[in-house]
Amino acid sequence: MARSETAAARVRDLLAEQGRETYAEEAGVRLKDTPQPLYQLLVLAHLLSARIRASTAIAAAAALFDAGMRSPRAMREASRRQRVDALGEGGYRRYDERTATQLGEEAELVLEKYGGDLRRMRKAADGDVEALRSALQEMPGVGPAGADIFLREVQGIWPEVAPYLDARALEGARRAHLPSDAGALAELVSREELPHLAAALVRASLERKTPPSDRHGTGGAASQVASGR
Repeated sequence: MARSETAAARVRDLLAEQGRETYAEEAGVRLKDTPQPLYQLLVLAHLLSARIRASTAIAAAAALFDAGMRSPRAMREASRRQRVDALGEGGYRRYDERTATQLGEEAELVLEKYGGDLRRMRKAADGDVEALRSALQEMPGVGPAGADIFLREVQGIWPEVAPYLDARALEGARRAHLPSDAGALAELVSREELPHLAAALVRASLERKTPPSDRHGTGGAASQVASGR
C-alpha cells in the first residue's frame, strides 16, 4: 500500500475510533457563518481552555445556552448569579465565579467592538490568521489555548483559516503515526472534515492521560482537557 493510502486509512481509523463530532457539535452548536453560533463557539472555546475536563466545559456551555445565554446581548444582560448557576449546573464549579465575570466582559467587548457579530472580527483580520488569533486573545479569559480551539473548529466555515492544526493536534498526529505537517494532513480529508480531524487528533494527543481500560467510557480522551495544558 502506498504511503498516502496508508495515511488515509489511518485517518479513517482515527475518525472511527475518536468519533466524528467536533467539540462544538458535542455542545449542541450547529456551527455556521452567522453571529449566534460563532459567538457560542467563542464561549465554548473560552470554557474549554481552562484546566478542566472537556466534558465538563461542554456541559457548562450547553447549560448556558439552555438558560438562554446564546448571544452576546443575552449573556451581557444575564446577571452574574445566573451565569454562575448555569456554569454550576454543567459541573463547571472550580472557576465559576471568575468565568461568570469574564463571560459578561467578553460579551460586552463583542458587542462594543464587533456589534455582536464575530464576522466583523474576521473581516478586520482580512485573511491574516495571526491577526485573527490575536483578536481572539483580546477577549477576557481567552488566551492562546482558547484561540487555538476556536480556530481549529471554525476552519470548516472560514476557509482562510485552514489548515489550522496547532501543536496539540500535531502531537496527536505523531501519536497516530500520521504526518506531522498541517498541509500533508489536510490533503487526507476534505476542507469540511478538517475540524473533525483536528478534534480527533486532539483527543488522540490526550489519550496518554487516560487509563486504557477507560478509553471508551465516560473518562475517555474526549473528556480530557481540550487545550491539553
